[in-house]
Amino acid sequence: MKCKLIFSSVLASIFPMLFWRGAYAQAPSNTSSEALSNPYGLMSIIDQGDAIAKAVLVILLIMSLGTWIILIYKYMEQSSLFSNAKKVRHQFWEKDNLEEAVISIDQESAFYYIAQNAIAAKKEHHTALASQVSLNTWIEMSFNRSIEEIQSKLSVGLAFLATVGSTAPFIGLFGTVWGIYHALTAIGVAGQASIDKVAGPVGESLIMTALGLAVAVPAVLSYNWLVRRNKSAMAQVGSFSADLEKVLLGGVKPL
Repeated sequence: MKCKLIFSSVLASIFPMLFWRGAYAQAPSNTSSEALSNPYGLMSIIDQGDAIAKAVLVILLIMSLGTWIILIYKYMEQSSLFSNAKKVRHQFWEKDNLEEAVISIDQESAFYYIAQNAIAAKKEHHTALASQVSLNTWIEMSFNRSIEEIQSKLSVGLAFLATVGSTAPFIGLFGTVWGIYHALTAIGVAGQASIDKVAGPVGESLIMTALGLAVAVPAVLSYNWLVRRNKSAMAQVGSFSADLEKVLLGGVKPL
């Protein structure tokens, strides 16, 4: 019982509109209005649904929680990168030498990682194997590797959002089909096909489709928004890399 209460509270925080428990009907003018209890709803699925119906709810819940966690985390990660890019534009290029400029960068930022790898690549060019490649090509390879690694890190989690956006509606639809199947089976066994026996269970099954759409829409919107911000962030990284490459190839001594 305690697990059901916890599960219900989590679902209510994510899908509040689906926890509407009652339908209010206006009584005739000679009587006062009263609330008619609705026995069909999300709580009914949690309390009386079979293992498959509950499994569908759990999967959609995990997808929704994962979507919001990834959205918040990636937003904070991208915001940090944009903030560091702004600092680099105002501080890095104002320093007198490369050593002071690199020290001024946040050591946890992508820009510091690129600068350190590029400087290390310039030092490594004096080794036997590396010296067989031109300095220009060797440093450019270092920048490309660093940029690819940063881009890969920024893309972490986006595949999950894309998967949720494309599969959540079908998972919800599966829950709806499964619920309708059981509702019609129960009606057939009971031998009663009145509107109150059909509409209630079928309407309850449609909640699964609504849940699937409620999970998928934020995931799709988050994916598109984060991808667009990633492109802007990588443009900042690429611009810094191109400028730093020209500095390193312009005769600056390695640190």
